[in-house]
Amino acid sequence: MSKHAYTFRLFAPNNIAATLIADFSDWKDIVMQKGDDGYFHTTQKLADGLYQYRLKVRSKSWFNEEEDWRTITDPYATNVDPETQNSILILKDGKKIVDEYKWKSDDVHLPVNSQFVIYELHVGDFSGGEEDGYTRGKYTDVIAKLNYLADLGVNAIELMPLKSNPGDFNWGYSPIHYFTPEESFGSTAELKELIDKCHGLGMRVIVDGVYNHSSTENALTQIDHDYWYRREGKDPEQNWGPEFNYEFIDEKLGINPALVFIADSIRFWILEYRIDGIRFDAAKQIDSFDALREFVKNAREMSDMKPFFTVAEYIPPSPEITEPVGPIESCWNDSFMHSMVEYLSGEKPNLEKVKDAINPTRMGFESVTSVTNYLANHDQNRLFRKLGEKGILDDELYTRAKLGALILMTAVGVPMIWMGEEFGEHVVMSEQSNKINWTLLENDPNKNLFNYYKTLIGLRTSNAAFQSTNIEFFHEDKAAGVLCFHRFDDAGNSVAVVLNLSDDDLQNYHVPNFPINGSCREWTKDHEVEITGHLFTADLSRREGLIFTTT
Repeated sequence: MSKHAYTFRLFAPNNIAATLIADFSDWKDIVMQKGDDGYFHTTQKLADGLYQYRLKVRSKSWFNEEEDWRTITDPYATNVDPETQNSILILKDGKKIVDEYKWKSDDVHLPVNSQFVIYELHVGDFSGGEEDGYTRGKYTDVIAKLNYLADLGVNAIELMPLKSNPGDFNWGYSPIHYFTPEESFGSTAELKELIDKCHGLGMRVIVDGVYNHSSTENALTQIDHDYWYRREGKDPEQNWGPEFNYEFIDEKLGINPALVFIADSIRFWILEYRIDGIRFDAAKQIDSFDALREFVKNAREMSDMKPFFTVAEYIPPSPEITEPVGPIESCWNDSFMHSMVEYLSGEKPNLEKVKDAINPTRMGFESVTSVTNYLANHDQNRLFRKLGEKGILDDELYTRAKLGALILMTAVGVPMIWMGEEFGEHVVMSEQSNKINWTLLENDPNKNLFNYYKTLIGLRTSNAAFQSTNIEFFHEDKAAGVLCFHRFDDAGNSVAVVLNLSDDDLQNYHVPNFPINGSCREWTKDHEVEITGHLFTADLSRREGLIFTTT
Protein backbone atom coordinates (compact mmCIF):
# COMPACT_ATOMS: atom_id res chain seq x y z
CA MET A 1 0.00 0.00 0.00
CA SER A 2 1.41 3.37 -1.02
CA LYS A 3 2.22 5.93 1.62
CA HIS A 4 1.85 9.69 1.49
CA ALA A 5 3.56 12.46 3.41
CA TYR A 6 1.30 14.00 6.06
CA THR A 7 2.36 16.88 8.30
CA PHE A 8 1.19 17.13 11.93
CA ARG A 9 1.15 20.71 13.24
CA LEU A 10 0.70 22.30 16.66
CA PHE A 11 0.49 26.06 17.15
CA ALA A 12 2.33 26.89 20.39
CA PRO A 13 4.52 29.95 19.77
CA ASN A 14 5.69 30.44 23.38
CA ASN A 15 6.45 26.79 24.10
CA ILE A 16 9.93 25.30 23.80
CA ALA A 17 9.24 21.65 22.95
CA ALA A 18 6.53 19.34 21.62
CA THR A 19 6.30 15.72 20.49
CA LEU A 20 3.85 13.50 18.65
CA ILE A 21 2.81 10.11 19.98
CA ALA A 22 0.65 7.78 17.89
CA ASP A 23 -0.41 4.23 17.26
CA PHE A 24 1.81 4.14 14.15
CA SER A 25 4.86 4.91 16.37
CA ASP A 26 3.87 2.44 19.10
CA TRP A 27 3.11 5.55 21.17
CA LYS A 28 6.78 6.51 21.28
CA ASP A 29 7.76 10.18 21.10
CA ILE A 30 8.37 11.74 17.71
CA VAL A 31 10.15 15.08 18.16
CA MET A 32 8.43 18.00 16.45
CA GLN A 33 10.44 20.88 15.03
CA LYS A 34 9.47 24.48 15.68
CA GLY A 35 9.26 27.07 12.91
CA ASP A 36 9.35 30.87 13.00
CA ASP A 37 5.57 30.90 12.48
CA GLY A 38 4.98 29.46 15.97
CA TYR A 39 4.08 25.97 14.72
CA PHE A 40 5.66 22.71 15.79
CA HIS A 41 5.59 20.18 12.96
CA THR A 42 6.62 16.73 11.87
CA THR A 43 5.98 14.98 8.58
CA GLN A 44 5.25 11.26 8.52
CA LYS A 45 4.79 8.76 5.69
CA LEU A 46 1.38 7.15 6.19
CA ALA A 47 -0.87 4.88 4.16
CA ASP A 48 -4.58 5.67 3.83
CA GLY A 49 -6.51 4.61 6.91
CA LEU A 50 -7.47 5.60 10.45
CA TYR A 51 -4.90 6.57 13.08
CA GLN A 52 -4.99 7.68 16.68
CA TYR A 53 -2.55 10.17 18.08
CA ARG A 54 -1.90 12.72 20.82
CA LEU A 55 0.47 15.60 21.30
CA LYS A 56 2.83 16.34 24.16
CA VAL A 57 3.96 19.85 24.95
CA ARG A 58 6.09 21.63 27.52
CA SER A 59 3.37 23.70 29.15
CA LYS A 60 3.55 27.49 29.55
CA SER A 61 0.39 27.69 31.69
CA TRP A 62 0.98 29.33 35.06
CA PHE A 63 -0.86 26.67 37.06
CA ASN A 64 1.41 23.83 35.88
CA GLU A 65 4.91 23.12 37.07
CA GLU A 66 7.41 25.20 35.11
CA GLU A 67 7.53 23.82 31.60
CA ASP A 68 5.94 20.55 32.70
CA TRP A 69 5.11 18.06 29.93
CA ARG A 70 1.38 17.77 29.20
CA THR A 71 -0.33 15.21 26.95
CA ILE A 72 -3.14 16.86 25.00
CA THR A 73 -5.71 16.26 22.31
CA ASP A 74 -4.99 18.15 19.10
CA PRO A 75 -6.93 21.47 19.45
CA TYR A 76 -7.85 21.13 15.76
CA ALA A 77 -8.86 17.45 15.91
CA THR A 78 -11.96 16.76 13.82
CA ASN A 79 -12.57 13.32 15.33
CA VAL A 80 -11.82 12.30 18.92
CA ASP A 81 -12.11 8.93 20.64
CA PRO A 82 -14.46 9.69 23.56
CA GLU A 83 -12.90 7.16 25.95
CA THR A 84 -9.20 7.86 25.43
CA GLN A 85 -9.47 11.47 24.15
CA ASN A 86 -7.05 10.47 21.42
CA SER A 87 -7.22 12.57 18.28
CA ILE A 88 -8.33 10.57 15.25
CA LEU A 89 -6.82 11.09 11.82
CA ILE A 90 -8.54 9.63 8.75
CA LEU A 91 -6.53 9.68 5.53
CA LYS A 92 -7.90 9.07 2.06
CA ASP A 93 -5.74 9.53 -1.03
CA GLY A 94 -3.16 11.04 1.27
CA LYS A 95 -5.48 13.80 2.49
CA LYS A 96 -7.20 14.27 5.82
CA ILE A 97 -10.98 13.76 5.77
CA VAL A 98 -13.65 13.84 8.47
CA ASP A 99 -15.74 11.05 6.90
CA GLU A 100 -16.93 9.95 3.48
CA TYR A 101 -20.46 11.42 3.59
CA LYS A 102 -21.82 12.57 0.20
CA TRP A 103 -24.12 15.59 0.34
CA LYS A 104 -27.40 15.29 -1.55
CA SER A 105 -29.37 18.52 -1.03
CA ASP A 106 -26.89 21.30 -1.78
CA ASP A 107 -29.05 22.64 -4.61
CA VAL A 108 -32.35 22.81 -2.69
CA HIS A 109 -33.80 26.33 -2.38
CA LEU A 110 -33.83 27.43 1.26
CA PRO A 111 -35.79 30.26 2.92
CA VAL A 112 -34.19 33.65 3.44
CA ASN A 113 -33.78 34.98 6.96
CA SER A 114 -36.88 37.19 6.87
CA GLN A 115 -39.04 34.10 6.18
CA PHE A 116 -37.86 32.21 9.26
CA VAL A 117 -39.92 30.35 11.79
CA ILE A 118 -37.27 28.78 14.02
CA TYR A 119 -37.60 25.66 16.18
CA GLU A 120 -35.02 25.38 18.97
CA LEU A 121 -34.17 21.87 20.14
CA HIS A 122 -31.67 19.84 22.09
CA VAL A 123 -30.66 16.67 20.29
CA GLY A 124 -30.55 14.62 23.47
CA ASP A 125 -33.99 15.67 24.72
CA PHE A 126 -35.97 16.21 21.53
CA SER A 127 -36.37 12.67 20.43
CA GLY A 128 -35.25 9.11 20.65
CA GLY A 129 -35.34 6.23 23.00
CA GLU A 130 -38.90 6.84 24.08
CA GLU A 131 -39.10 3.25 25.26
CA ASP A 132 -36.23 3.95 27.67
CA GLY A 133 -36.57 7.00 29.87
CA TYR A 134 -32.81 7.12 30.40
CA THR A 135 -31.74 6.99 26.76
CA ARG A 136 -30.62 10.27 25.29
CA GLY A 137 -31.61 11.08 21.77
CA LYS A 138 -29.30 10.80 18.79
CA TYR A 139 -28.90 12.60 15.48
CA THR A 140 -30.74 9.68 13.89
CA ASP A 141 -33.66 10.14 16.27
CA VAL A 142 -34.01 13.78 15.25
CA ILE A 143 -33.94 12.64 11.62
CA ALA A 144 -36.86 10.34 12.44
CA LYS A 145 -38.85 13.36 13.65
CA LEU A 146 -38.11 15.68 10.71
CA ASN A 147 -41.42 14.91 9.03
CA TYR A 148 -43.10 16.08 12.25
CA LEU A 149 -41.27 19.41 12.00
CA ALA A 150 -42.07 19.67 8.30
CA ASP A 151 -45.74 19.07 9.09
CA LEU A 152 -45.64 21.77 11.77
CA GLY A 153 -44.30 24.09 9.08
CA VAL A 154 -41.11 25.44 10.64
CA ASN A 155 -38.36 26.25 8.14
CA ALA A 156 -35.32 26.50 10.40
CA ILE A 157 -34.09 24.51 13.38
CA GLU A 158 -31.71 25.87 15.98
CA LEU A 159 -29.62 23.12 17.53
CA MET A 160 -28.24 23.65 21.00
CA PRO A 161 -24.43 23.28 21.13
CA LEU A 162 -23.03 20.35 19.18
CA LYS A 163 -19.33 20.61 19.97
CA SER A 164 -17.82 17.86 22.06
CA ASN A 165 -18.44 18.52 25.76
CA PRO A 166 -17.60 16.83 29.08
CA GLY A 167 -19.67 14.32 31.01
CA ASP A 168 -22.44 11.90 30.15
CA PHE A 169 -25.09 14.55 29.61
CA ASN A 170 -25.16 18.32 29.48
CA TRP A 171 -26.39 21.11 27.26
CA GLY A 172 -23.04 21.67 25.59
CA TYR A 173 -22.22 25.11 26.94
CA SER A 174 -18.74 24.05 28.03
CA PRO A 175 -17.07 22.84 24.81
CA ILE A 176 -13.86 20.80 24.91
CA HIS A 177 -13.12 20.24 21.23
CA TYR A 178 -14.07 23.04 18.85
CA PHE A 179 -13.80 21.01 15.66
CA THR A 180 -15.46 17.81 16.91
CA PRO A 181 -19.23 17.19 17.26
CA GLU A 182 -20.55 15.64 20.46
CA GLU A 183 -19.79 11.93 20.12
CA SER A 184 -22.68 10.69 22.27
CA PHE A 185 -25.20 12.05 19.73
CA GLY A 186 -23.78 9.91 16.93
CA SER A 187 -21.19 10.01 14.18
CA THR A 188 -20.06 12.95 12.05
CA ALA A 189 -21.76 11.35 9.04
CA GLU A 190 -25.04 11.08 10.97
CA LEU A 191 -24.87 14.77 11.86
CA LYS A 192 -24.28 15.59 8.19
CA GLU A 193 -27.22 13.39 7.23
CA LEU A 194 -29.42 15.31 9.70
CA ILE A 195 -28.38 18.66 8.23
CA ASP A 196 -28.65 17.35 4.68
CA LYS A 197 -32.16 16.03 5.22
CA CYS A 198 -33.20 19.30 6.86
CA HIS A 199 -32.04 21.06 3.72
CA GLY A 200 -33.92 18.54 1.59
CA LEU A 201 -37.11 19.51 3.45
CA GLY A 202 -36.45 23.23 2.99
CA MET A 203 -35.23 23.80 6.54
CA ARG A 204 -32.12 25.76 7.43
CA VAL A 205 -29.92 24.67 10.33
CA ILE A 206 -28.62 27.15 12.91
CA VAL A 207 -26.09 25.94 15.49
CA ASP A 208 -25.55 27.38 18.96
CA GLY A 209 -21.93 28.53 19.20
CA VAL A 210 -20.13 28.98 22.53
CA TYR A 211 -17.31 31.46 21.89
CA ASN A 212 -17.10 33.34 25.17
CA HIS A 213 -15.57 30.47 27.10
CA SER A 214 -14.58 26.83 26.93
CA SER A 215 -14.24 23.83 29.20
CA THR A 216 -11.19 23.72 31.46
CA GLU A 217 -10.38 20.49 29.60
CA ASN A 218 -9.76 22.29 26.31
CA ALA A 219 -6.20 21.65 25.16
CA LEU A 220 -5.41 25.36 24.82
CA THR A 221 -5.58 25.72 28.60
CA GLN A 222 -2.67 23.25 28.94
CA ILE A 223 -0.51 24.62 26.12
CA ASP A 224 -0.34 28.25 27.23
CA HIS A 225 -3.46 29.41 29.07
CA ASP A 226 -2.82 33.15 28.96
CA TYR A 227 -2.10 33.13 25.23
CA TRP A 228 -5.75 32.38 24.42
CA TYR A 229 -7.62 33.13 27.65
CA ARG A 230 -8.00 35.79 30.28
CA ARG A 231 -6.16 35.02 33.50
CA GLU A 232 -9.36 35.83 35.38
CA GLY A 233 -12.95 36.19 34.21
CA LYS A 234 -14.50 39.61 33.66
CA ASP A 235 -17.47 38.96 35.93
CA PRO A 236 -17.35 36.30 38.69
CA GLU A 237 -21.16 36.00 38.59
CA GLN A 238 -21.14 35.32 34.84
CA ASN A 239 -18.19 32.96 34.64
CA TRP A 240 -18.74 29.55 33.07
CA GLY A 241 -15.15 28.54 32.32
CA PRO A 242 -11.91 29.92 30.87
CA GLU A 243 -12.82 33.06 28.92
CA PHE A 244 -11.28 33.73 25.52
CA ASN A 245 -9.25 36.94 25.46
CA TYR A 246 -10.13 38.84 22.31
CA GLU A 247 -8.06 41.83 23.43
CA PHE A 248 -4.64 40.16 23.45
CA ILE A 249 -2.51 40.64 20.32
CA ASP A 250 0.68 38.67 19.65
CA GLU A 251 2.74 41.57 18.32
CA LYS A 252 5.50 39.32 16.98
CA LEU A 253 3.14 37.27 14.79
CA GLY A 254 0.60 40.06 14.32
CA ILE A 255 -2.42 37.97 15.32
CA ASN A 256 -5.20 37.81 17.89
CA PRO A 257 -4.82 34.14 18.89
CA ALA A 258 -8.30 33.65 20.38
CA LEU A 259 -9.98 35.30 17.40
CA VAL A 260 -7.99 33.20 14.92
CA PHE A 261 -8.86 29.95 16.71
CA ILE A 262 -12.60 30.67 16.91
CA ALA A 263 -12.73 32.03 13.35
CA ASP A 264 -11.06 28.81 12.16
CA SER A 265 -13.70 26.78 14.02
CA ILE A 266 -16.57 28.77 12.50
CA ARG A 267 -15.17 28.38 8.99
CA PHE A 268 -14.74 24.65 9.54
CA TRP A 269 -18.34 24.12 10.66
CA ILE A 270 -19.70 26.05 7.69
CA LEU A 271 -17.55 24.27 5.12
CA GLU A 272 -17.63 20.77 6.60
CA TYR A 273 -21.18 20.65 8.02
CA ARG A 274 -23.00 23.13 5.77
CA ILE A 275 -24.59 24.99 8.72
CA ASP A 276 -26.75 27.99 7.82
CA GLY A 277 -26.43 30.18 10.88
CA ILE A 278 -24.93 30.65 14.31
CA ARG A 279 -26.41 31.68 17.64
CA PHE A 280 -23.72 33.44 19.63
CA ASP A 281 -24.10 32.34 23.23
CA ALA A 282 -23.31 34.92 25.95
CA ALA A 283 -22.56 37.59 23.34
CA LYS A 284 -22.66 40.32 25.96
CA GLN A 285 -19.93 38.54 27.93
CA ILE A 286 -17.76 38.23 24.80
CA ASP A 287 -17.58 42.01 25.10
CA SER A 288 -15.84 42.56 21.76
CA PHE A 289 -17.86 43.85 18.85
CA ASP A 290 -14.69 43.77 16.73
CA ALA A 291 -14.36 40.02 17.28
CA LEU A 292 -18.05 39.44 16.58
CA ARG A 293 -17.82 41.48 13.37
CA GLU A 294 -14.88 39.39 12.23
CA PHE A 295 -16.75 36.16 12.98
CA VAL A 296 -19.83 37.32 11.06
CA LYS A 297 -17.71 38.53 8.13
CA ASN A 298 -15.90 35.19 7.91
CA ALA A 299 -19.14 33.24 8.23
CA ARG A 300 -20.80 35.10 5.38
CA GLU A 301 -17.75 34.67 3.18
CA MET A 302 -17.58 30.94 3.88
CA SER A 303 -21.30 30.45 3.21
CA ASP A 304 -20.51 31.23 -0.44
CA MET A 305 -23.38 33.62 -1.15
CA LYS A 306 -25.99 31.39 0.48
CA PRO A 307 -28.07 33.07 3.18
CA PHE A 308 -26.50 32.96 6.64
CA PHE A 309 -28.17 33.95 9.91
CA THR A 310 -26.46 35.32 13.01
CA VAL A 311 -28.30 35.82 16.27
CA ALA A 312 -26.93 36.83 19.64
CA GLU A 313 -27.93 36.04 23.19
CA TYR A 314 -27.64 39.59 24.50
CA ILE A 315 -29.49 40.28 27.74
CA PRO A 316 -31.13 42.70 28.12
CA PRO A 317 -31.78 42.98 24.37
CA SER A 318 -30.45 46.15 22.79
CA PRO A 319 -30.25 47.58 19.26
CA GLU A 320 -26.53 48.20 19.87
CA ILE A 321 -25.77 44.54 19.13
CA THR A 322 -27.74 44.42 15.85
CA GLU A 323 -26.96 45.67 12.39
CA PRO A 324 -26.44 48.24 10.96
CA VAL A 325 -24.76 49.66 14.09
CA GLY A 326 -23.82 46.39 15.77
CA PRO A 327 -22.14 43.24 14.46
CA ILE A 328 -25.01 40.71 14.59
CA GLU A 329 -28.15 40.45 12.46
CA SER A 330 -30.57 39.45 15.22
CA CYS A 331 -30.88 39.57 18.99
CA TRP A 332 -32.70 37.14 21.26
CA ASN A 333 -35.61 39.20 22.55
CA ASP A 334 -36.07 38.37 26.21
CA SER A 335 -38.23 41.49 26.51
CA PHE A 336 -40.87 39.92 24.26
CA MET A 337 -40.99 36.79 26.41
CA HIS A 338 -41.20 38.67 29.71
CA SER A 339 -43.85 41.04 28.40
CA MET A 340 -46.00 38.18 27.10
CA VAL A 341 -45.63 36.09 30.26
CA GLU A 342 -46.47 39.13 32.40
CA TYR A 343 -49.60 39.81 30.38
CA LEU A 344 -50.75 36.20 29.89
CA SER A 345 -50.37 35.41 33.57
CA GLY A 346 -51.99 38.67 34.75
CA GLU A 347 -55.36 40.30 34.55
CA LYS A 348 -55.16 43.69 32.88
CA PRO A 349 -52.79 44.23 29.96
CA ASN A 350 -50.26 47.01 29.77
CA LEU A 351 -50.98 47.99 26.16
CA GLU A 352 -47.74 49.95 25.79
CA LYS A 353 -45.67 46.90 26.78
CA VAL A 354 -47.69 44.73 24.41
CA LYS A 355 -47.12 47.26 21.61
CA ASP A 356 -43.37 47.26 22.32
CA ALA A 357 -43.40 43.47 22.08
CA ILE A 358 -45.30 43.51 18.80
CA ASN A 359 -43.26 46.32 17.25
CA PRO A 360 -39.60 46.34 18.38
CA THR A 361 -38.85 49.29 16.10
CA ARG A 362 -40.36 51.32 18.94
CA MET A 363 -37.23 50.32 20.91
CA GLY A 364 -34.77 51.17 18.13
CA PHE A 365 -34.46 47.86 16.28
CA GLU A 366 -34.36 48.59 12.55
CA SER A 367 -34.83 45.38 10.59
CA VAL A 368 -37.56 42.75 10.43
CA THR A 369 -34.89 40.25 11.53
CA SER A 370 -33.33 42.44 14.25
CA VAL A 371 -35.05 40.49 17.03
CA THR A 372 -35.85 36.84 17.54
CA ASN A 373 -39.03 36.54 19.60
CA TYR A 374 -40.11 33.61 21.76
CA LEU A 375 -42.44 32.65 24.58
CA ALA A 376 -39.78 30.40 26.12
CA ASN A 377 -36.29 29.06 25.40
CA HIS A 378 -33.91 26.50 26.88
CA ASP A 379 -33.06 28.86 29.76
CA GLN A 380 -36.70 29.41 30.70
CA ASN A 381 -39.61 27.26 31.76
CA ARG A 382 -42.17 26.91 29.02
CA LEU A 383 -45.30 29.05 29.00
CA PHE A 384 -47.49 26.18 30.20
CA ARG A 385 -45.26 25.70 33.24
CA LYS A 386 -45.16 29.41 34.08
CA LEU A 387 -48.91 29.88 33.72
CA GLY A 388 -49.64 26.67 35.62
CA GLU A 389 -47.55 27.90 38.54
CA LYS A 390 -49.82 30.96 38.60
CA GLY A 391 -52.86 28.71 38.98
CA ILE A 392 -53.95 29.09 35.34
CA LEU A 393 -55.08 25.62 34.33
CA ASP A 394 -57.36 23.56 32.08
CA ASP A 395 -59.20 25.38 29.26
CA GLU A 396 -57.94 28.76 30.39
CA LEU A 397 -54.37 27.59 29.99
CA TYR A 398 -54.95 26.69 26.34
CA THR A 399 -56.85 29.93 25.67
CA ARG A 400 -53.94 32.03 26.87
CA ALA A 401 -51.32 29.86 25.19
CA LYS A 402 -53.09 30.28 21.85
CA LEU A 403 -53.21 34.05 22.25
CA GLY A 404 -49.50 34.09 23.06
CA ALA A 405 -48.77 31.98 19.98
CA LEU A 406 -50.86 34.30 17.79
CA ILE A 407 -48.98 37.39 18.96
CA LEU A 408 -45.65 35.58 18.54
CA MET A 409 -46.43 34.66 14.93
CA THR A 410 -47.73 38.08 13.90
CA ALA A 411 -45.26 40.38 15.69
CA VAL A 412 -42.36 42.09 13.94
CA GLY A 413 -39.28 39.91 14.25
CA VAL A 414 -38.29 36.29 13.76
CA PRO A 415 -40.53 33.88 15.74
CA MET A 416 -38.90 30.97 17.57
CA ILE A 417 -40.51 27.97 19.29
CA TRP A 418 -38.78 26.08 22.10
CA MET A 419 -39.30 22.35 21.51
CA GLY A 420 -42.64 21.09 22.81
CA GLU A 421 -44.14 24.54 23.28
CA GLU A 422 -46.33 23.90 20.24
CA PHE A 423 -48.28 21.11 21.97
CA GLY A 424 -48.23 22.24 25.59
CA GLU A 425 -45.16 20.56 27.04
CA HIS A 426 -44.74 21.66 30.66
CA VAL A 427 -41.79 19.68 32.01
CA VAL A 428 -39.65 21.81 34.30
CA MET A 429 -36.51 23.32 32.78
CA SER A 430 -33.42 21.26 33.63
CA GLU A 431 -29.90 20.75 32.32
CA GLN A 432 -30.21 17.07 33.14
CA SER A 433 -31.74 14.58 30.72
CA ASN A 434 -35.27 15.87 30.35
CA LYS A 435 -36.88 14.61 27.17
CA ILE A 436 -40.14 16.10 26.02
CA ASN A 437 -43.27 14.03 26.41
CA TRP A 438 -44.56 13.09 22.97
CA THR A 439 -47.53 11.22 24.45
CA LEU A 440 -49.17 14.59 25.17
CA LEU A 441 -50.08 14.73 21.48
CA GLU A 442 -52.50 11.87 22.11
CA ASN A 443 -54.71 14.30 24.06
CA ASP A 444 -57.23 16.35 22.07
CA PRO A 445 -56.40 19.75 23.66
CA ASN A 446 -52.68 19.28 23.00
CA LYS A 447 -53.28 18.12 19.44
CA ASN A 448 -55.58 21.09 18.92
CA LEU A 449 -52.86 23.45 20.14
CA PHE A 450 -50.41 21.83 17.71
CA ASN A 451 -52.84 22.39 14.84
CA TYR A 452 -53.34 26.00 15.94
CA TYR A 453 -49.58 26.57 15.78
CA LYS A 454 -49.52 24.83 12.41
CA THR A 455 -52.16 27.23 11.05
CA LEU A 456 -50.30 30.28 12.37
CA ILE A 457 -46.99 29.10 10.96
CA GLY A 458 -48.64 28.44 7.59
CA LEU A 459 -49.84 32.04 7.55
CA ARG A 460 -46.48 33.37 8.70
CA THR A 461 -44.46 31.59 6.02
CA SER A 462 -46.91 32.24 3.18
CA ASN A 463 -47.60 35.96 3.53
CA ALA A 464 -44.84 38.35 2.48
CA ALA A 465 -46.27 41.13 4.68
CA PHE A 466 -44.37 39.55 7.58
CA GLN A 467 -41.09 40.18 5.77
CA SER A 468 -41.53 43.93 6.15
CA THR A 469 -41.17 46.20 9.18
CA ASN A 470 -44.27 48.12 8.05
CA ILE A 471 -46.75 48.09 10.93
CA GLU A 472 -49.58 50.35 12.01
CA PHE A 473 -51.64 50.20 15.20
CA PHE A 474 -54.94 51.28 13.66
CA HIS A 475 -57.23 50.81 16.66
CA GLU A 476 -56.60 50.95 20.38
CA ASP A 477 -59.25 50.79 23.10
CA LYS A 478 -57.67 50.79 26.56
CA ALA A 479 -61.01 50.62 28.36
CA ALA A 480 -62.08 47.50 26.49
CA GLY A 481 -58.57 46.03 26.22
CA VAL A 482 -58.65 45.85 22.42
CA LEU A 483 -55.57 46.37 20.27
CA CYS A 484 -55.49 46.10 16.47
CA PHE A 485 -52.53 46.32 14.11
CA HIS A 486 -51.77 46.04 10.43
CA ARG A 487 -48.71 44.33 8.84
CA PHE A 488 -48.13 45.18 5.18
CA ASP A 489 -45.49 45.49 2.48
CA ASP A 490 -45.00 47.65 -0.60
CA ALA A 491 -46.32 44.91 -2.92
CA GLY A 492 -49.82 45.01 -1.45
CA ASN A 493 -49.60 42.04 0.92
CA SER A 494 -51.64 42.79 4.00
CA VAL A 495 -52.48 41.22 7.36
CA ALA A 496 -54.81 42.73 9.96
CA VAL A 497 -54.80 41.48 13.55
CA VAL A 498 -57.54 42.10 16.12
CA LEU A 499 -56.72 41.33 19.76
CA ASN A 500 -59.17 41.21 22.63
CA LEU A 501 -56.67 41.27 25.47
CA SER A 502 -59.29 41.58 28.17
CA ASP A 503 -61.08 39.02 30.33
CA ASP A 504 -64.45 40.12 28.97
CA ASP A 505 -66.45 38.86 26.00
CA LEU A 506 -67.24 41.86 23.81
CA GLN A 507 -70.59 41.73 22.02
CA ASN A 508 -71.10 43.42 18.67
CA TYR A 509 -67.76 45.21 18.96
CA HIS A 510 -66.90 47.80 16.27
CA VAL A 511 -63.38 48.14 14.89
CA PRO A 512 -63.17 51.30 12.76
CA ASN A 513 -60.49 52.18 10.20
CA PHE A 514 -60.10 48.54 9.25
CA PRO A 515 -57.25 48.38 6.69
CA ILE A 516 -58.89 45.66 4.59
CA ASN A 517 -62.15 46.24 2.73
CA GLY A 518 -64.29 43.70 0.95
CA SER A 519 -63.81 39.93 1.16
CA CYS A 520 -61.14 38.60 3.47
CA ARG A 521 -60.16 35.39 5.22
CA GLU A 522 -60.03 35.01 9.00
CA TRP A 523 -57.36 32.41 9.73
CA THR A 524 -58.03 31.19 13.26
CA LYS A 525 -61.53 30.01 12.41
CA ASP A 526 -60.88 29.60 8.68
CA HIS A 527 -63.88 31.45 7.31
CA GLU A 528 -64.57 34.33 4.96
CA VAL A 529 -65.64 37.74 6.22
CA GLU A 530 -67.04 40.70 4.31
CA ILE A 531 -65.79 44.11 5.44
CA THR A 532 -67.85 47.13 4.38
CA GLY A 533 -66.83 50.75 4.73
CA HIS A 534 -63.61 49.77 6.51
CA LEU A 535 -65.67 48.84 9.58
CA PHE A 536 -65.35 45.41 11.18
CA THR A 537 -68.06 44.36 13.61
CA ALA A 538 -68.11 41.06 15.49
CA ASP A 539 -68.39 39.37 18.87
CA LEU A 540 -64.90 39.11 20.35
CA SER A 541 -64.31 36.37 22.88
CA ARG A 542 -62.13 37.07 25.90
CA ARG A 543 -58.37 36.74 25.30
CA GLU A 544 -58.93 36.05 21.62
CA GLY A 545 -57.00 37.05 18.55
CA LEU A 546 -58.26 37.19 14.97
CA ILE A 547 -56.14 37.41 11.82
CA PHE A 548 -57.41 38.68 8.48
CA THR A 549 -55.90 38.57 5.00
CA THR A 550 -57.33 39.51 1.64
CA THR A 551 -58.79 36.63 -0.33
